[in-house]
Amino acid sequence: MSATKSYHLICTGTALKTAQKHAEPQDITLFGSCFCPFVQRVWAAMEYLQVPYEVSKYCENASPVVYYLTRRLDEVDPYKKPADLLEVSPKGLVPGLKLHRYAPARGLNESIVILEYLEDLAAQSGGRGLLPKDPYARALVRLQCDHVNRAIVPAFYRLLQAQEGSAQIEAAQDLRRGLERLVNLLDRAEREILGGGGTTGVGEKMALAVGLGLWNESGDMNLTDVMVAPYLFRASNVLKHYRGFELPEGEKFGVWTTRLFGHAAFKATCSTEELYLDSYESVLLALASGQKAMAFWL
Repeated sequence: MSATKSYHLICTGTALKTAQKHAEPQDITLFGSCFCPFVQRVWAAMEYLQVPYEVSKYCENASPVVYYLTRRLDEVDPYKKPADLLEVSPKGLVPGLKLHRYAPARGLNESIVILEYLEDLAAQSGGRGLLPKDPYARALVRLQCDHVNRAIVPAFYRLLQAQEGSAQIEAAQDLRRGLERLVNLLDRAEREILGGGGTTGVGEKMALAVGLGLWNESGDMNLTDVMVAPYLFRASNVLKHYRGFELPEGEKFGVWTTRLFGHAAFKATCSTEELYLDSYESVLLALASGQKAMAFWL
């Protein structure tokens, strides 16, 4: 690893194009960074739910340049957190929302809380959602999301931060087990909701499939997808490059990740691979030199 690489402050590639498409003022500010998976969860959800948001330059001539992508995404330098972010996220962690519809403006933080807020906001307008309508199906999706946050995300970061070979092997095994368990949960939802039990006809199956996610061939993006996709995406490039990690090879798993990464809402929030490799390399260099990883990343 080269000591000259540094974290990026501005998104690139498709994500930058998406940001540049949105210039009209809106009433929600999303504070984030271009490389943070927690932020990408929220940004992809906003794209999918079609929540209006604005992108406008802020401090154009400042160093570092900061972008507002609102109902805006404000790309934050993790080492130089603006006062506006601290107002909505006291620890300075992203993502954070500033809600301008209130006077004075109010704030929300934590990706899970923000995702639930966006889901409720979209439901009020009668738009698409990230969760099934059926209560039991919703519960199964929430079990999947809970597993992502309790098992997959921690294992991802353990593998990323592990310095010794034995620790890397153990963390990689934990991550693979976590992914295998997620597959079991996805299969369970598909089996129990769509596998019979009173289901009659294609129309009813299609209705029940709503909110079950891209794991189902007739499904669309759901809460589990937006929760896990940023980590699967980084596993496919960052962990593969720096830790030699390979995602599971099962045919259905491969089809699922292809659909995830190619989904318009997720793809719109992806920067170039170089951005992720460079940004995470700066963390790995810090860890290798004995420095602590930023809480910002975790």
